[in-house]
Amino acid sequence: MQTRIPAVMMRGGTSKGLYFLADDLPADIATRDAVLLAAMGSPDIRQIDGVGGADPLTSKVAIMSRSTRPGIDVDYLFAQIVVDQAVVDTKPNCGNMLAGVGPFAIDEGLVAATDGETTVRIFMVNSGSVAEARIRTPGGVVAYAGDARIDGAPGTAAPIPIGFLDTEGSACGSLLPTGNAVDVIDGVPCTLIDNGMPVVVFAAAAVGRTGYESRDALNADDALKARIEAIRLKAGPMMNLGDVAKQVVPKMTLVAPPRAGGSVCTRTFIPHVCHAAIGVLGAVTAATACVLPGSPAAAVARLPEGRRRLVSVEHPTGEFSVDLEMEGTRVVRAALLRTARRLFEGNVLVPRTIWAGRRKLADAAE
Repeated sequence: MQTRIPAVMMRGGTSKGLYFLADDLPADIATRDAVLLAAMGSPDIRQIDGVGGADPLTSKVAIMSRSTRPGIDVDYLFAQIVVDQAVVDTKPNCGNMLAGVGPFAIDEGLVAATDGETTVRIFMVNSGSVAEARIRTPGGVVAYAGDARIDGAPGTAAPIPIGFLDTEGSACGSLLPTGNAVDVIDGVPCTLIDNGMPVVVFAAAAVGRTGYESRDALNADDALKARIEAIRLKAGPMMNLGDVAKQVVPKMTLVAPPRAGGSVCTRTFIPHVCHAAIGVLGAVTAATACVLPGSPAAAVARLPEGRRRLVSVEHPTGEFSVDLEMEGTRVVRAALLRTARRLFEGNVLVPRTIWAGRRKLADAAE
């Protein structure tokens, strides 16, 4: 006896996960989280009993509903499903999964498409901030094919430009929750910053690394990971996040001088596994750290001048360009380019002992 739940599997940016309509999931949060864990197959390092991909980048969920907020089209709640723990974390945002929100909302009838291009205004429930995505819709239908290329995803697809508004302090209450551009934790100068994603930014050299190590080398570096985790656990309360032992934030980003023609080189832990690339809002926040005078990131970054600054954030599989609009030393708007693709649609099944489903769903499972 299993319960069928309508779901769509999508790639959003360099992530992949399940997209749900909120009405198709339990209203009770504890039951909803149990359903999401079962759907993904957590906790299990292989996620063999679910549809998760045994990696933080492929163990994600987006939950959508038509918004009742003025000027907003859809509400988007992101959930990170921890692979090897029974943890569903809805504190952080995910800008990669965000890339699939507009196409999903149009495909599912939450937003009416216009011929040519459709702008979808998205309320990010996790942070209370707003993003604006532009979706190609020739003939009123979402176009997934195109010539846009992003590092960390193969091939090309239709471009999805995304602008972020009011992301400063999304989870921590302010851009710099301690009020400082630099805080020293365990002897390591760090910037504790939140411009859409809580991130601790520090120089790779400060922990005895170059910042150019491969992802596999960093994941095998137990001594480094233990040191980074000790810093993270102390940074959590300083960032108004409380005890972060069972949270996926703050993310930990090592920075080094660029070496591939970009602005800064990064290696990011999310939080215990080195990211194959870098998250969207993590990239926005890291880029923001680069323009903070006196910060560890500013010390190694090579940045253009002017009100508009294109910051190329290098990562293990390429680069991520962030367009920052400045007022003095303050970032007032960030924009970037992502792509997405609808991969699979149907039902995900969970044991009925976890949730019997709403009547229409339970009846369909018989």
